[in-house]
Amino acid sequence: MTVREELERLEHRRLNPLASFSDRSTGRPRPEPEREEDVRTCYQRDTDRIVHSKAFRRLMHKTQVFLNPEGDHYRTRMTHTLEVTRIAKTITRALGLNEDLAEAIAMGHDLGHTPFGHAGEAALTECWGRPFRHNEQSLRVVDILEKDGQGLNLCNEVREGIVGHTGPVIPKTLEGQIVRRADQIAYVNHDIDDAIRAGILTAEDIPRDIAAILGENQRDRINTLVCDMIFTSREAGSICMTQEIQKALADLRSFMFARVYHNPVAKGEESKARDMLQMLFRFYVDHPEQLPADFQPQLSFDGLGRTVCDYIAGMTDNYAIEKFNEIFVPSGWNVRG
Repeated sequence: MTVREELERLEHRRLNPLASFSDRSTGRPRPEPEREEDVRTCYQRDTDRIVHSKAFRRLMHKTQVFLNPEGDHYRTRMTHTLEVTRIAKTITRALGLNEDLAEAIAMGHDLGHTPFGHAGEAALTECWGRPFRHNEQSLRVVDILEKDGQGLNLCNEVREGIVGHTGPVIPKTLEGQIVRRADQIAYVNHDIDDAIRAGILTAEDIPRDIAAILGENQRDRINTLVCDMIFTSREAGSICMTQEIQKALADLRSFMFARVYHNPVAKGEESKARDMLQMLFRFYVDHPEQLPADFQPQLSFDGLGRTVCDYIAGMTDNYAIEKFNEIFVPSGWNVRG
């Protein structure tokens, strides 16, 4: 018996019957032979593939909410991903579900985010003439764009959870549903923390009725939301919250949209970011020969607009600024004598 088989047997002994067992995965887009020396389950392998990908490394230099903030403690898309993962694993473990599947989904859920967060999505949607959705791009990253067009060939359950972490399609697995809710819990709460750090909010600005239900600080709010989901889901046999807590979370999210996500101070630079990405898009559409060599073959089967979207979406904030300056900002003369 291999180590992997021992791990799979252990899952059946200790996990909830409703869990997604790794030896019952529906497989990968491209079948892969099993190796006797493999010491990981299929979902553990997927997490490793994501963590070692180029797209994952780029998350550390992509915007969460605040564009290029001056300070060491603001969230990036990478730290957001890690916080979602921890929350999802806590809930999954308490419910006796598959932590490895939840971890793989959470680590990969935002791989498709553009530079400058949702401002980048809006810019590409306008230029491309069709909706650019980061969850769909995350799936495209793991299916196609990584490994020079080979993709990561992740398990179907992981792929479904990644694309279903937001949007109208709910993941079929309970682990995927947990990540979807963990994402909301994480971003609402850590965005409050960043907004307070930036001076846009104070703790006292949180509506009193919401604070009375969820808690006065980030620790208490996350603890309330996580515990409510655990105990309610255990009783219901499905992933859910009590109506009171669910409404309080929805109200808190609405408050954040009004006070932070649409705040002209917090988002004052977004119009510049959108303009910059749109100018880059138009430049590469007009000059496709300027796309990197590894994107040139893609032009023949994906078309110009799709290829330019993929290239720009993969940029970090700083790289987008660097390319903009290189293309559009005159450089000083380097003349001696």
